[in-house]
Amino acid sequence: MKVLTTLKKNKEYRIVYSRGKSLADRYLVVYFLANNLEFCRFGFTVSKKTGNAVTRNRIRRLLKEACRLNHNIFSGGFDLVFVARRGIVALDYRQVEESLLKLVKKVYKR
Repeated sequence: MKVLTTLKKNKEYRIVYSRGKSLADRYLVVYFLANNLEFCRFGFTVSKKTGNAVTRNRIRRLLKEACRLNHNIFSGGFDLVFVARRGIVALDYRQVEESLLKLVKKVYKR
């Protein structure tokens, strides 16, 4: 089982937000910044506006699982922070995964 390397500290998130670039669709925003490492590091943010703790944790788990199962498309070298938008609450796993993969492909095209 592949374990994701995640961003842990507030400072790491702030660096990605301030220096990185962003792409968005209806359900997700992804901030990305080159990290000069051989692997990707991930961050997941779900606002309290999205719902209660159960809802936020469900969305976070869906995003983490989509990244874990598709780890082969993350060729390394980026810090990625995924920010969930309100509309993501109504989606199932496949739709979340589709939205995430669409944004990640755009990141690697840049």
